[in-house]
Amino acid sequence: MRIGFLGLGRMGANMVRRLRQSQVDVVIWNRHFEVSEQLAKETGAIARKDPGSLVAALPQPRIVWVMLPAGEATSGMVSDLSNLLGPGDLLVNGANENFHADLEYAHLLSQKGVDFIDAGVSGGVWGLKNGYAMMLGGDKSAMSRLEPIVRILAPGPEQGWVHCGPVGSGHYAKMVHNGIEYGMMQSIAEGLALLRSKESFGYDLAAVAESWRYGSVIRSWLLDLTAEFLSKDASLAEIEPFVSDSGEGRWTAMEAIEQGVPTPVMSLALMMRFSSQGNNDYTAKLLAMMRKGFGGHAVKEES
Repeated sequence: MRIGFLGLGRMGANMVRRLRQSQVDVVIWNRHFEVSEQLAKETGAIARKDPGSLVAALPQPRIVWVMLPAGEATSGMVSDLSNLLGPGDLLVNGANENFHADLEYAHLLSQKGVDFIDAGVSGGVWGLKNGYAMMLGGDKSAMSRLEPIVRILAPGPEQGWVHCGPVGSGHYAKMVHNGIEYGMMQSIAEGLALLRSKESFGYDLAAVAESWRYGSVIRSWLLDLTAEFLSKDASLAEIEPFVSDSGEGRWTAMEAIEQGVPTPVMSLALMMRFSSQGNNDYTAKLLAMMRKGFGGHAVKEES
């Protein structure tokens, strides 16, 4: 097997490493060629300086996996590859992409006879060791061609991956997956914060989190990670209370509104991330001034 891989960020590079561990030939490209060169020396992958030479190094029909940031970087690359690939070739979009964009990419590529699969990928920095959970969208014939690669990247040949349905369905499932992730993270954080606030009981948060990992209904990988970092530093005094949000959380909330499906937990978890980013500050100031206006309540002034 030989596959082209474009984009060697933390996840993309580790996916290449996992493929190379199974002796898959991988031709790689990255915007910074030195990154490609270093990974090639480490893994035995074949580095190329531009997408055109990468495509030329692949046997027909080709399989090319794009692992770039969603949005302009991916759309530009798909556009470029549409002029480099030909009938029977397959392009896989592994970005955290909006499923609407996948439909546009598939339409563009179909005009050139190029197949398309959207791949929602989860696993983060642990994917190299544990494998990547994958949610894939595309027609069955394209999926059958990609399946040998998927079985290597996944946690197990028969585990951790699913062909969801037609184009767009993979990233739609990944979008919902990340919305669930937001809700789970928020509930764990809120529960531990509530325990911490009950000072009279003097909870050892690391010990409680560790105990929950075994036999508990809420045991999970997120809880495993939480117990691990709490065992090293339960105060988190050096950590700024700022939580970024990715596109999938917003897309999930908007899709829920569009579909008329109530998703209060996922939506509120997204709102809490906005709040952590300082976007609630002016709202809070307005609330304080309203209380002062109708009740004469004191307000705190910034020092």
